[in-house]
Amino acid sequence: MIDLSGKTALITGGSRGIGKAIALRLAGQGADVAFSYKGNEVAAAATAGELEALGRRAVPIQGDVREPESAEAVVKAALEALGKIDILVNNAGITRDDLIMRMTPEAWRDVLETNLFGAFWTTKAVTRPMLKARGGRIINITSVSGQAGQMGQANYSSAKAGLIGLTKATARELASRGITVNAVAPGFVLTELTESLPDDLKAQITERTPLGRFGTTEEIASAVAFLASDEASYITGQVLAVDGGLVMM
Repeated sequence: MIDLSGKTALITGGSRGIGKAIALRLAGQGADVAFSYKGNEVAAAATAGELEALGRRAVPIQGDVREPESAEAVVKAALEALGKIDILVNNAGITRDDLIMRMTPEAWRDVLETNLFGAFWTTKAVTRPMLKARGGRIINITSVSGQAGQMGQANYSSAKAGLIGLTKATARELASRGITVNAVAPGFVLTELTESLPDDLKAQITERTPLGRFGTTEEIASAVAFLASDEASYITGQVLAVDGGLVMM
């Protein structure tokens, strides 16, 4: 069993969806958890309550990671509350889907700044304390869209592909201090967003997926927990696809 007792984690975008599932899994394995949220205080409070019910410390932190100063403030608040950050999960992300010919500059910029720049700013902010501790785990949540591209998601696919490059570059820079950096690439996962998809589109997705179904947020969280643990101590710079076989590389 994965044991994260005594570890502390910071998860960006951790109040709902995949981020919340990751927070609950890490807490369930023994970690104290800080998580950022952009604006939904009700969801953040509910998630914090669920984490505390597991007997762990929970620290919700309001902040927008696409702003460097805000990302630094989120990391600082987590350090002050928990004393250290052993695990950083860059999960915060948005979509603004449209075809390239119709995509606005704002839609392009917002997705890149949140999904890619945000991960860079939080990684940058956590690097110094992890270097001093001579250890740590950084896990970036990318996507099959970043591996194979997705029509109508030029912004999202570009950001998630960039996140893979960031993962590998950071892994090389930090390896000498015992810090591992990996990415998890979810396929189509059952969330509030995908539940509202038309039935015919859901059928197309399951047909394209070799395992013939959507994934669950808990399955993504299991991969993150593994990469965050001592069991993954010799794994770095890798992209772990949790996608039912959708993208085989």
